[in-house]
Amino acid sequence: MKKISAKASIQIQRPVHEVFQAIITPEGMSQFFIESSSGPLETNKSVTWKFPEFDDRFTVIGKEIKPNEYISFDWSNNEPNMLVELFLIPQSDNSTVIKIIEHEMNKTDDGIVWMMRQTEGWANFLACLKASLEYGINLRKGAFDFMKP
Repeated sequence: MKKISAKASIQIQRPVHEVFQAIITPEGMSQFFIESSSGPLETNKSVTWKFPEFDDRFTVIGKEIKPNEYISFDWSNNEPNMLVELFLIPQSDNSTVIKIIEHEMNKTDDGIVWMMRQTEGWANFLACLKASLEYGINLRKGAFDFMKP
């Protein structure tokens, strides 16, 4: 059966090192995405993420982390083939292009709904990251209060 993945990308007007640190450290991530993390993302280490909108905590397993270049993790709760990959590509103007791919689902009705939701989520992640790093704005603050139980 054919497989599909969620994808998103953006260019951020910050050096690759700043972008990388914002994504792997609890201090960076809490400025634009999560409320807290039990630690930094590291290769073969598990951390727990808490989102401000939900009481649940999510286990995230760092798969492969290459400084200033590549970040991969699994947050699927042991579902097979559910890897998130972030590619950081430095640009000549000292900005960074980020490409995200979340793998993968069967190309079924449920898989297509998953792909659309995850693509929307990763586009939001990137917009929030850009707003945080370039302008010091947390776009996520209050954005999902309507989802609270």
